[in-house]
Amino acid sequence: MELVAVAIILVHNYSSGNMRPSDADRYMTQKLKMRAFTLDIKFLDHLIVKEITYFSFADENKL
Repeated sequence: MELVAVAIILVHNYSSGNMRPSDADRYMTQKLKMRAFTLDIKFLDHLIVKEITYFSFADENKL
């Protein structure tokens, strides 16, 4: 049986109080988005989560 991904959401946490994405976060997001496109996989979002809040690249129109 062959299994394939049709979409991905990248999620990671920050231990610091800053919820804004770093330059490395933005770079990694764009790089993974391009790779997903090449493989015909939808890149839906990149979430940075912390206890009761989150930052969403999709919500912020950063994809």
